[in-house]
Amino acid sequence: MHLLVLTDRPGGGKTLLPALEYLDHTLQDAPMEPSSLLGLSGCDLVLVDGTRDLRRAAGASRAVALHELRRPLVLVMSEGGLAALKSSWGFDDWLLPEASPGEIETRLRLCADRAREEVRHRAASVGDLVIDEESYQVRLRGQPLDLTYKEFELLKALASAPGRVFTRDLLLDEVWGTDYYGGSRTVDVHVRRLRAKLGPEYESMIGTVRGVGYKLVPPGTREERLDPDDTSG
Repeated sequence: MHLLVLTDRPGGGKTLLPALEYLDHTLQDAPMEPSSLLGLSGCDLVLVDGTRDLRRAAGASRAVALHELRRPLVLVMSEGGLAALKSSWGFDDWLLPEASPGEIETRLRLCADRAREEVRHRAASVGDLVIDEESYQVRLRGQPLDLTYKEFELLKALASAPGRVFTRDLLLDEVWGTDYYGGSRTVDVHVRRLRAKLGPEYESMIGTVRGVGYKLVPPGTREERLDPDDTSG
């Protein structure tokens, strides 16, 4: 895994958790500043240093938890600071600095597995729309939809958080990757194709938020959206 370590201590992550030296993970050290959240797009899991400044650790944890590029988050806490932990910080697990390599490896792996499972279950079914990630099939009212790989990935990304607005840039990162150099209008083209394949009854499930991006609107809570051919959103 690629770990983003938010810490202000000299030596970074391997000073914070010395046992990481013995594990096969790549580390990216960054200060506990808002600008460090730019590193979320390239990491699998975030470690936050709570051994020195609990206030800053809590702020950094909440920022990661609320960010559109949500990643599993593990707090590293001193034993004396454990009593101050609050679930409202948005962390997924915690570690002590002296944790063994085996404990760290197990906790990180389970944390990442839980996050993937949560996303899979969220995207599995939205009303009459069922997304099967194992077979790469989408069914609408039991009937399979003939989607391309990118159309499938785009629909899966939107379905991972129904009602949440995804910017075009975020969808580009999630579906096409950070190394894609095409314009964001690529997203508009694929959304238009998806709406056509969903058909007149269900095309409004993909809503346009003007000037921002797109969201998947669960049936029964459908909201007015722009015309399918209007990509000025």
